[in-house]
Amino acid sequence: MLHRRILHPLVFNCFQTIRLKYKLTLSITLCSVHLPVFFTTTSGPLLKQKDGLPVDCKWMSDFGPSFHISGDDVEVLRQPSEFYDRLKELASKAKERVTIASLYIGTGTREEKLVSSLRTALANADCEVQVLLDVTRGSRGIKNSRTLLLPLIQDFPGRMQVSLYHAPALRGWIKKLLPERWNEIISLTHLKIYLFDNTLVLSGANLSDNYFTMRQDRYVVFNNCEALADYFHSLVQTVSSFSLQLMPDDNLSLHPNWTVHPEKGDPRKFSEEAYQRLSKFLCSKSFNLVTITSSLLATNSGSDTVVYPLLQMYPLGVSQDEHVTEHLLVTVPSGSIIKLASGYFNLTEKYEEIILQSSPAEFDLLVASPKVNGFYGAKGISGAIPDAYTHIAKKFYERVCDEHQERRIRLHEYDQENWTFHVKGLWVYYPGETLPSVTLIGSPNFGYRSVYRDLEAQVAIITSNENLRKQLHEEQQNLYERTSLVDQQTFKKPDRQIPLWVKFVTKFIKTYF
Repeated sequence: MLHRRILHPLVFNCFQTIRLKYKLTLSITLCSVHLPVFFTTTSGPLLKQKDGLPVDCKWMSDFGPSFHISGDDVEVLRQPSEFYDRLKELASKAKERVTIASLYIGTGTREEKLVSSLRTALANADCEVQVLLDVTRGSRGIKNSRTLLLPLIQDFPGRMQVSLYHAPALRGWIKKLLPERWNEIISLTHLKIYLFDNTLVLSGANLSDNYFTMRQDRYVVFNNCEALADYFHSLVQTVSSFSLQLMPDDNLSLHPNWTVHPEKGDPRKFSEEAYQRLSKFLCSKSFNLVTITSSLLATNSGSDTVVYPLLQMYPLGVSQDEHVTEHLLVTVPSGSIIKLASGYFNLTEKYEEIILQSSPAEFDLLVASPKVNGFYGAKGISGAIPDAYTHIAKKFYERVCDEHQERRIRLHEYDQENWTFHVKGLWVYYPGETLPSVTLIGSPNFGYRSVYRDLEAQVAIITSNENLRKQLHEEQQNLYERTSLVDQQTFKKPDRQIPLWVKFVTKFIKTYF
């Protein structure tokens, strides 16, 4: 078998031929992880299928399963408080399952109330709760995510599971040298999945007080979408299977079905076996049969929306999201407008080249101003992180100007007093359209960390549903109306003067952002 690093961008093709009762034979690609290829841009008017969905997005099915749903079952929330209230409501009403994946859970009053709603769910004897967090962030401090959840493990053995992902790269002298907080720069799980029975909430937000009050993010609710919920439930189960398990005595142990320790074992073996599990999950016939069935039924149902889950777990050999995002940026029709947001703006070289050189679209890029960066005002070296992002944004803007692209590529800064900015994702407006037909929503930031270091997941939503398109448009407008357009004067302001040492260091550490 080829080594994992050779397989890394390689699409793992699984073909299945299904003979339908109407004497129809279909040859279907069930799962694939593609090698980079050269794409050509789409020209001419946008063609649409009978259901109104853009034809040029059907290629996404080559990268994994798709789920056909009604856009009326999708709800876009706008405020952190709405997100928090919905999570508590859904958790307290859950009857069968609660599945959560987040970087961490905070330890304040609001987080305690959220955990209390998990206890309410567990009071139902048929309900099981599964939580996946990162081991570094979830273990930070004396009072942390582990201590918050430990009573539930002790009170509901067998029905309450807490898994903590430990990156295989965090080991040896690196782990010993890096203190808490800084040990999170190596690699971690950045998944944000909140699932209650058959209702799924996808967001870029973590579960802590500021994300529930004054830290702006995105939040999309998929109501009663069983097949889609099953997919993300299985994804969390898969990652949990090679994560450490929190025990009732607060110790960590390997999963019963896993033998390679992420820190003490062979890191290559850990990554290869984790890749095999993820490959098995991605090529699962059950999800791909759902894709086939729902696609065939969509013509005669209320389906007007397709959801494509996209995973990016480069350290473990999975790069669906990277390739789909690149393809999407390149193949949108000329005249399209893409609104792209990143709370931590640090585009990879490939994304930057595509935006500047290959994409035919216009771009409105939304980034955080220094004062709404989550690290603004932090003590020590962390306090310089907003300066590093300002330096990166300035270098990008200078390149835009040098290549005379200012009219096609516009940079906007979000600024809302006393708030921080954590928004990520994009919206695609096709030529002549006033409402978006495509959005990406989830945990990736389009930066180096998202693409090459962390475990990420998001979905592409392709829709012709008028109400959903209006919700997405209003979401985007609500974010962009709090921005100012970046120009050459922006970086001449006193608060944009970057220390020389920050400029120097950023060059060497930007791949950790």
